[in-house]
Amino acid sequence: MIRIQIARLPHGEGLPLPAYATPGAVGMDVVAAEDIDLAPGERHAVATGFKVAIPDGYEIQVRPRSGLAFKHGVTVPNTPGTIDSDYRGELKVLIINHGPEVFPVRRGERIAQLVPAAVTRAGFDEVEELDATDRGHGGFGSTGR
Repeated sequence: MIRIQIARLPHGEGLPLPAYATPGAVGMDVVAAEDIDLAPGERHAVATGFKVAIPDGYEIQVRPRSGLAFKHGVTVPNTPGTIDSDYRGELKVLIINHGPEVFPVRRGERIAQLVPAAVTRAGFDEVEELDATDRGHGGFGSTGR
C-alpha cells in the first residue's frame, strides 16, 4: 500500500475522499464537485474538489465507471487517463457523453475510478535494425486470422 497526500479545495467541502466501495475493489470511487448537464457528444473536465501529491514512481489512472458507460454511454475518453506524480493542480475527470440523452452530473455523484499504479521508467537505445520476429510488420488485426 502506498500513501497519497490529498488536499481539499474550498469547493470540495463536504465531499467524501476517494475510497474503495468493497474490499476487493481495484479502483477508488471519486465524486463530482460540480453540477453540469452533459449534452450528447459533449466533453467536460469535471472538478473533484481535491488535489493530490502522488509518490514518485507512481501514477493515478483515471478509469470510467462501468455502470455509467453501460447505462448512459458516459465514459472517460482517454482511458485510462494519467495523473502524473509531479502534477499539483486540481484532480479533474475528463468525461464524454456518447449516449443519446443529456446526462446530468450532480455534485457528490460517483463519476470515475482512481487506480494508483507503479510506473516503469524506460529509455531508448537507437539501433540500425531490429531483431526479426514471426509476426514481423503485421499490424492491426494481423494475429486474429
